[in-house]
Amino acid sequence: MHPKALLDVCSELVRLSLKFDHPTDAIVSKFFRDNRGLGPRERATLSGTVYTVLRKKLLFDHFAPSGSGPKERRLAILGFYGPGDFLRSALTEQEKNWLDQCEKVNVADLMERHRHNLPDWLVQPLKDQLGADFWPLAESLNQGAGLDLRVNALNAKRADVQKELAQAGIKALPTPYSPWGLRIAGKPTLNKLDVFTRGAFEVQDEGSQLLAMLLDARRGEMVVDFCAGAGGKTLAIGAAMRSTGRLYAFDTSAHRLDALKPRLARSGLSNVHPAAIAHERDERIKRLSGKIDRVLVDAPCSGLGTLRRNPDLKWRQTPQLVQEMAGKQAAILQGAARLLKPGGRLVYATCSLLVQENEAIAQAFTDANKEFTPLDAGAILSGLKVEGAASLCSGGDDGQRYLRLWPQRHQTDGFFAAVWQKS
Repeated sequence: MHPKALLDVCSELVRLSLKFDHPTDAIVSKFFRDNRGLGPRERATLSGTVYTVLRKKLLFDHFAPSGSGPKERRLAILGFYGPGDFLRSALTEQEKNWLDQCEKVNVADLMERHRHNLPDWLVQPLKDQLGADFWPLAESLNQGAGLDLRVNALNAKRADVQKELAQAGIKALPTPYSPWGLRIAGKPTLNKLDVFTRGAFEVQDEGSQLLAMLLDARRGEMVVDFCAGAGGKTLAIGAAMRSTGRLYAFDTSAHRLDALKPRLARSGLSNVHPAAIAHERDERIKRLSGKIDRVLVDAPCSGLGTLRRNPDLKWRQTPQLVQEMAGKQAAILQGAARLLKPGGRLVYATCSLLVQENEAIAQAFTDANKEFTPLDAGAILSGLKVEGAASLCSGGDDGQRYLRLWPQRHQTDGFFAAVWQKS
């Protein structure tokens, strides 16, 4: 595509994305379906440009007024994901001069908001938690995320999958914490490789893998993934159970569970039972009350731990929505806890960075449910031979109570988890 035409298309996609009426990944996917003539390089430029604009929106909003033409075009120029000479061949002389002036600005000299590119309501809570580590977090959230794979322990070994990927020209390194994980630079096409189609791995962030490990589901047990979604953690748990016992994958969205079906077919698992439920008090839940060995509640949340992948969330979420979410999280956790039999394990997890959705929910549950004893996540992971388990945790008397993963520290998405045992 001619540079001028590609910049015009980039501008249109930026315009659509900045409406924030749908998640950006859904907007981009629909745009590509509606414009099937776009090639792989053009798609990479388009999606890269949009996500760069979203990550650095406040900085680009600061620069944009000094330019000319439609705002979405100015933003697309600033965030253009491609060679600089290719971009400049699409620009007028006035635009080239403006871009030169923008590139000369030392961002370190600008106001804080133009450097961290976070909404005002989110900044102070993160500073309160992190202190000096706030700025490394802000920087990491303005970068794209890497690509992690989880090797399917039911039918493959990590070293063998690593070797097979290398033969396909894809360099993969073992993840530092999860024994199931491989990390890949860039975003190569994986879904046509034989090693993928036969179910030897799934794409899954290392932090998400560690959540499944915390549940420590065993062969022959009755287990529930209470908010299963598309089933990434379900599949990891099922493999850990060696496809024995019974693993229920519950979710209120049948559409999300539909996305599990092809993944489940590839995985070779026969112990997974997906089921859509109406709410945490559904009749299916009541029938299983007091019968389950282990329950994972990967609760719906603000998703702010995934801003490297989903930068639109910081502009679509609000304090009011987070407050509403916290109420739902507490209700879901309480409802899921009823499933456990004595001696059973409960894990509450989110991909949020906020205390309000994490430690506050966990502490309130502990205070209200004396039959549930908190367990130290650090001790569980150490017992599972996770290297550096202590560095993954915070809270409690010894700093080991909760799993607390941060992008700038652990190169994962931001995750939280709390664990209890029912007496």
